[in-house]
Amino acid sequence: MTDYARFATAAREAVTAASIVCKEVQDNLDSIRKITKDDKSPVTIADYASQAVVAMVLRQKLGSDLKLVAEEHSEFLRDEDNAAILDATVAAAKTVWEDATDTKILEAIDLGASDTHHDHFWTLDPIDGTKGFLRNQQYAVALGYIENGTPTIGVMGCPNLPIDMSAPLDERDEHGCLYMAIQGDGVYETRCDDIHADTIRITRLDHFEEDEISVCGSVEAAHSNVSDTDRILEWIESEGHGSAGDPVRLDSQCKYAVVARGQADAYLRLPTRKDYVERIWDHAAGACIASESGAFVTDIHGRNLDFSQGRGLANNKGVICAPPRVHGLVLRAIKELGIGADDV
Repeated sequence: MTDYARFATAAREAVTAASIVCKEVQDNLDSIRKITKDDKSPVTIADYASQAVVAMVLRQKLGSDLKLVAEEHSEFLRDEDNAAILDATVAAAKTVWEDATDTKILEAIDLGASDTHHDHFWTLDPIDGTKGFLRNQQYAVALGYIENGTPTIGVMGCPNLPIDMSAPLDERDEHGCLYMAIQGDGVYETRCDDIHADTIRITRLDHFEEDEISVCGSVEAAHSNVSDTDRILEWIESEGHGSAGDPVRLDSQCKYAVVARGQADAYLRLPTRKDYVERIWDHAAGACIASESGAFVTDIHGRNLDFSQGRGLANNKGVICAPPRVHGLVLRAIKELGIGADDV
């Protein structure tokens, strides 16, 4: 029997620690680039340090039988040509892990090499939204616990996301947000830089009443089929159910949190090519959080996301995350417009 409270508490501590590490790396972007001679190296360092710290905390809190499926592997850091990256990764991890060493970091990263052939396991994206990270904008540390193909715990640190929904999304926030959800127990919001900060329960109310529909969009358009999003909104408006509002632009799984807290009415991840398969760590935490807020999360054909197919959502196409009324309208539009009809 899963001790959900203990697991969620451990996950919150792990994600908080990783978020603090990531903020430390962002505070030193220019100096890291000078040392490593690589403009993208800060996000690489944050990726590895974040994964190592999450794995370390989970193992300490939950025991050695940790099953973690994560995005990164240690081979790159074990290459002598990348010694500067390894040194910087260890230095970053020491922000929260005082006795971190090369060996401990590499071993912790490789704890994420578990397979998905288990009834239950954790899945982690240590930095979701690499471009947002490098722009000093939005990214997420996303940790989900999957049982029998369904995320039952989701914890997501959004280190640059302001709790104040009127604040700009293209600037760093001093504290950031952390969202934590357990299936059937709702979703909670707190700061992502303080494990002792108070939490508040949030609920996504379906307040949409045939006015503007705001949709989350990436800062860069390549992550979703923008033309199909426009077609869907045009269809909804033509049917008299609401017009397109200004898009809420930000990167990463933070989009799930923005829908969960009512700052946007939908997050649509529409397929850009027929053979693309979403990765489980890109959606497990966010889907759990949004669902527990009262939003619906399915693929573009209304099917529940199936996390039992290995590292990819092979049984699904795309993602729709929205409160019930908007979700239903989007599904109707997709069907009427024939979007993804050849995938059914």
